[in-house]
Parts: sequence; structure tokens; C-alpha cells
Amino acid sequence: MNPKPGVEKPGVEKPARSVLIADDHPLFRLGLKYALSARGFEVRAEAADGRAALEACRTGRFDVVLLDVKMPVMDGIEACREVRRLERAPLVIMLTTFEEPAIVAAAREAGATAYLSKETDPGALAELIEAICSAPGRSWLPRVELPDLTPREAQVLRLLAEGHSNKAIARALALSPETVKDYLNGIYRKLEVRDRLAAVNAARDLGLV
Repeated sequence: MNPKPGVEKPGVEKPARSVLIADDHPLFRLGLKYALSARGFEVRAEAADGRAALEACRTGRFDVVLLDVKMPVMDGIEACREVRRLERAPLVIMLTTFEEPAIVAAAREAGATAYLSKETDPGALAELIEAICSAPGRSWLPRVELPDLTPREAQVLRLLAEGHSNKAIARALALSPETVKDYLNGIYRKLEVRDRLAAVNAARDLGLV
């Protein structure tokens, strides 16, 4: 007699979740592979940079890709964006040491499902992989709020963080020094700071520069 629809046959195990680990540190990949394999996951491939991770996803099938943010050749954010564009795209977990809100926001925009610290307990990571595979439409990324800078304000802020004076910023952007000062006042207001140094420190804390 055939089993009822939706009822698994006794003794039939679900296939192991397939995983790709992408990180430029071999020892970290090895440790993570060991930890996940010990918990029943199938680590099918590893990659040392974002481009290699993307190529692996084009030729192989994975349930989940674990991507580091900072990698050579192609960083994790760009790799995530390209992986999620594939026809049969795996889910992506960003696993990194960078916790700046701007980077988390970039990961969300790129299509990542979750964003975790590399210090996350392997057991918690294993539980998260199972959870996101069971609910693939859900986002597990933390909500972040960033100041709504205009593109010009972002340019001024980047030059400010590089140590340029108002006059140098004005020359670089073909603006008057008075206009640069107006932009800086707007930046201070949005970052809730009062001076140049505080603005640069706040921008770095947020991951804006």
C-alpha cells in the first residue's frame, strides 16, 4: 500500500543540507567544515574568494552558502548579490567579524538571508541553517537604521574621512567652500554630531566610510 501524500516512509531519512563555505582563511573553513559535518550537514565545496564561490554555485547545487564579507577577488556582498541572481539560487548566510549597520544593510540589499558573527556557536549556526531552509522566504537579518544621506553628502563625508579640508573637498567636487560647509552642516545634523571628528567617528562606526 502506498503511503499517504505528505507522510514519509518509516526509516527514510531526509537528505543532509548541502553547504558551501566561502572564506579566505583555510583554518576557519576547516574548523567550520568539521563542526557542520559533525552535525549532519554535507559540506560539498569550499571557496577562498567570492569569485570562486560564485563559480561553485553556477556548477553545483547547495542549500546554503556561508559567505565572509571581506574576501579577495570579489567581496562577500558582491558575491551574495550575484549568487542570489542565479536561476536556482541557494540561500546565503553572511558570516563575518564586521557588524557595522551599513554593511548589514548592504547584505540585506544583496539578498542575504542572515548575518552572523564568526563567534557564533556552531550549534546555533546549525539550528539557523535548518530554520532558514525550512522557511526560505523569511529574513533573519537584524533591522538597522542609517542616516538618509544624499549621494552628494555621502561624497563629502568620504572626502572628510580621508582628511581633506573644506577647500580641498570643494575643489574635488567642483563646489564652493560655502556649499561644502552647508553639506557638512546637513551631515552633522543627520549623524547627530557637532564637529568633523565626531562625524568621521560616527560614519566609521556605522560603516559608511
